[in-house]
Amino acid sequence: MANESRTNRHKKEPQEKTKKTAPKKKKGKKSVHSIIGKIFLALLFLGCILFLAGVALFAYYIRDTPKLTNSALDATVSSQLYAANNENFIDIGTENRVKIDPTDVPEQLADAIVSIEDKRFYKHIGVDPIRIVGSAISNIFKGTKQGGSTLTQQLVKLSYFSTNEEDQTFKRKAQEAWLSVQLERKKSKQEILTYYINKVYMANGVYGIETASETYYGKSLKELTLAQTALLAGLPNAPSYYNPYVNPDAAKSRRDLVLQAMLDNKKISQAEYEAAVKSDVSDGLQKLATTDSNWKYYDNYIKQVKEEVKEKTGKDIDTAGLKVYTNLNIDAQKQLYTIVNSDEYVSYPDSEMQVASTLIDVTSGKVVAQIGGRNIPEDTRLGTNLAVSTQRDFGSTVKPITDYGPAFQYLHYSTGRYITDEPYNYENSSTALKNWDNLYYGTLTLRRALALSRNVPAAKLFADVGVDDITTFLKGLGIEYKSISQANAITSNTEQDGTKYGVSSLKMAAAYAAFANGGTYYKPQYVNKIVFPDGTEKTYSAEGKKAMDAGTAYMITDILKDVISGLGNNAAINGLYQAGKTGTSNYTDEQLAQITSPYSVYPDTTFVGYTPHYSMAVWIGYNNILDPVTSQSAHVATDVYRELMTYVSSSVENTDWEMPDDLIRVGNELYFKGTYQAPVQSSTTIQQSSSTSSTSSSSSSTSESSSSSSTSSSEEAESSSSTESSTNTTPSSSISSSSEEQQSSSSSSSENQ
Repeated sequence: MANESRTNRHKKEPQEKTKKTAPKKKKGKKSVHSIIGKIFLALLFLGCILFLAGVALFAYYIRDTPKLTNSALDATVSSQLYAANNENFIDIGTENRVKIDPTDVPEQLADAIVSIEDKRFYKHIGVDPIRIVGSAISNIFKGTKQGGSTLTQQLVKLSYFSTNEEDQTFKRKAQEAWLSVQLERKKSKQEILTYYINKVYMANGVYGIETASETYYGKSLKELTLAQTALLAGLPNAPSYYNPYVNPDAAKSRRDLVLQAMLDNKKISQAEYEAAVKSDVSDGLQKLATTDSNWKYYDNYIKQVKEEVKEKTGKDIDTAGLKVYTNLNIDAQKQLYTIVNSDEYVSYPDSEMQVASTLIDVTSGKVVAQIGGRNIPEDTRLGTNLAVSTQRDFGSTVKPITDYGPAFQYLHYSTGRYITDEPYNYENSSTALKNWDNLYYGTLTLRRALALSRNVPAAKLFADVGVDDITTFLKGLGIEYKSISQANAITSNTEQDGTKYGVSSLKMAAAYAAFANGGTYYKPQYVNKIVFPDGTEKTYSAEGKKAMDAGTAYMITDILKDVISGLGNNAAINGLYQAGKTGTSNYTDEQLAQITSPYSVYPDTTFVGYTPHYSMAVWIGYNNILDPVTSQSAHVATDVYRELMTYVSSSVENTDWEMPDDLIRVGNELYFKGTYQAPVQSSTTIQQSSSTSSTSSSSSSTSESSSSSSTSSSEEAESSSSTESSTNTTPSSSISSSSEEQQSSSSSSSENQ
């Protein structure tokens, strides 16, 4: 029994231990629950605090919200552009509007707008939380960029606030939401939709969808087809991009997206959808009527002003209500337009030849005048501006900025330094580089080499300086190639992925301006001041950066003066101190095989010239590169330059450049101080190059000292153009040719002039 008792006691002991530990587990559960409860209460409290803080912040933000007024909801926001003399030369957005009443809104248009812009328009209170959440999810998980704004919010934004993303602050968003809710309480859905229809910008200076209907199609909204209605309904999203006159493919894509939204929203049938998407996007479009007869003078300039304002402020002059003060010289602009678009000053070979030109103030970089095309239809709005296009070749006008300028700047070469014009291959290549005439002039000075625009010396200088320093020099002049090689010693073109890149009349005028002003580069500037709707303003002053030493700039100028009396004599203006450089480009062998002409032919002919006041670059050519500029019409570039430069120079003082202190002149040549050495005697040889022989056509023994330059043989190339046939009267040379660098058809395609 005793044993059983002991056994039983042993068996009961574990049970007793279990009973003792059980309460501890219950205590642990209560502790966990207590912690969770405290965390929940803390989060709830924090949430309340954040909510109250949010409410307080929201109340703070909306305290100075603009008041809702019918005038603000109804008005368009136009911008005024002012010229350099503060004359208002164009208003953007003040055209007559055709407004409609809520009862006149076609159901088809309402369905189109609501389907593409705000499907829940008739259900929300001005803001739509469901739309906001859906937009956020789509942006995060689908990588799209969708807005959460309702039509009401869009109307408020158009009426009171900037539409630019960078201006969408929390304060603006709060005010926008508050006004939207208030607007929904005061106005019916139909009234809000009508305000939107009457207000939105529709491209080409047109405001309001009814106005667009009558302007683009010549009929009212009620008379439009489904496809036409869908196109107009989609335009306000990005009017300039979806402009059917400028970008029909994008316009069709947007129109079809609207039609798809209408189909998804069950507003049209499948059959209606299929019929509408098949229609041509240009069906029914009328020729645009010009509402401002002066617009034709300024179209290209306005386009660049628009882009610069966007770059500087993020705002769109079409809708921002700005006063924009530009650097435009109205008289110079109209004169340039007349020179280019009439036969009063220049004799053009045909109506298809194109001209692009930019005139810049050399002391500030201000763009004084610019034209980007010839014989452009007068109803064109913001058309292609060839003056800023970088896809055509400026030929030998790049030699001063790519070869000679860097050689003077980094190597301190002098204008009297000798270099040999001789048969030459590009570095590390078996490709021969030839001069336009297949001649080589032997040893000559850098002054003569540039004045006569010889290709071989230019390429040799490129090799002497090296790509790194040349790239740095060009960057200092606002020019950055996607890639650069020795071929760029004589051409502005580089090619990447089948697309050509280079320079433009704008870039060349700005680069040469640095030669004119003594070495300072100013970024081209169209706008100098902007006044915002609230009265605040921003002023944009010219900020120049040193691009080269004054001596380098003066050396180039001194040589390019010789060009004006030599190869570029057609640009000469009696008594005016000026300098400049001609340029032509080459066709490839394949292109030449497609061209038939009894004359020498070039895809591009250019001239860049300057005075102490203005720098001007001119390009001429054809939109179809296989339509050539011939030796009979190559004079047009210098004609345009001469006529405008004569006009603008008549109102400024005619002064010569002063030689800077870092140079000395020995005879006719310029040297940096401390670098002059008396030159050794050399001979000049002119050789005829061909695939089978190299024959000396003329030679003379001469001393090209720093005090005098050799006179070329009478057998050297003569001009094939009556406008550039006179003999060079400068001390450096008597050789002249209109097609100074044009090479034979056997030359490499990279051997531009």
